[in-house]
Amino acid sequence: MDILEVIKGFLADSGFAQLGGQWKNLVMIGISCVLIYLAVGKKFEPLLLLPIAFGMLLANLPLAFLMHPEYFADGQVDMQGILHNGGLFDFLYLGVKWGIYPPLIFLGVGAMTDFSPLIANPKSILLGAAAQFGIFFTFTCAIGSGYFSVAEAAALGIIGGADGPTAIYVTKTLAPQLLSAIAVAAYSYMALVPIIQPPIMRALTTKKERGIVMENLRPVSRLERILFPICVTVIVALIIPDATTLVGMLMLGNLMKECGVVDRLSKTAQNELMNIITIFLGLTVGATASAQNFLQPKTLLIIGLGLVAFCMATAGGVLFGKLMCWATKGKVNPLIGSAGVSAVPMAARVSQVVAQSENPGNFLLMHAMGPNVAGVIGSAVAAGVFLNLYGA
Repeated sequence: MDILEVIKGFLADSGFAQLGGQWKNLVMIGISCVLIYLAVGKKFEPLLLLPIAFGMLLANLPLAFLMHPEYFADGQVDMQGILHNGGLFDFLYLGVKWGIYPPLIFLGVGAMTDFSPLIANPKSILLGAAAQFGIFFTFTCAIGSGYFSVAEAAALGIIGGADGPTAIYVTKTLAPQLLSAIAVAAYSYMALVPIIQPPIMRALTTKKERGIVMENLRPVSRLERILFPICVTVIVALIIPDATTLVGMLMLGNLMKECGVVDRLSKTAQNELMNIITIFLGLTVGATASAQNFLQPKTLLIIGLGLVAFCMATAGGVLFGKLMCWATKGKVNPLIGSAGVSAVPMAARVSQVVAQSENPGNFLLMHAMGPNVAGVIGSAVAAGVFLNLYGA
């Protein structure tokens, strides 16, 4: 056989030949490279954005066969196909499809979270609740657009909670066909918290309000820190059973941290387990962003409405903070309301940065952590409400 024929045959069977006629794949590869740049060059939420972007890159390379979307079509799982012909990501994606990864992420988040600011100032839970306004506002807008079903609108609205695992947990049940777009939007806006929130915070508050110095929080006893996760779990489970999985794992992680007798388990949840699940979750979510699934008009609408959700959540928290400022005669700095979204601890840090830009001696971080951790609980509760109402 002529050597030229061999070379031609080799090239014809290679990915290069397939890629040449797939402009959508090239677009997705370009998007993945941009996300990699944001993760590495700009350090925007790199722990999740990097694996998501690389999973997207791998999913759009032809002939790699790491994942087969057809095995997960119509909300079903073709286990026979996966067992016989499945790629690596098909197996890892089962953790997303069966709702395993997000609760384990919550376990790690709970083990790293200090609820003392919320316990010391229980009123801050109202700010966390107010910030969930973005979820329900966007849910209504999505339904009104006519492009989304009620279940899809519920999954889209969760982006307003600024909580990637919760968005994934709800979407995999209510709208699995939108998982890649919603996950990428949720984590992208989480990464852009320091850019998106400050202009909204400054627009809705006065210079005097931003400069308010709040009183120091009272000390919280060890007994209070131990009882808190137990009580929250029981109350939430009884009121909204569908939120028990997320809230229960969050509170288990926190109880392991606060009880002081299972340090090895707490450290494992914070580090090794959290890191492993983060890699698996990021790669498989990114892998769902194939050109066929992602490059659709709905995707652009999801990204746009996701931004609306996040902005309205920030605004809802700040405006309720202004109401509390008025009710307490100037004792509450409205900026802490913006931390009611559950991007922990980034949103609280943004509150601190904006406050210090007005008054260098103002330290709002611990006050902002109260609404911030309340927002984690609030987004999980909102997720439970949607799952209860619209889940199969």
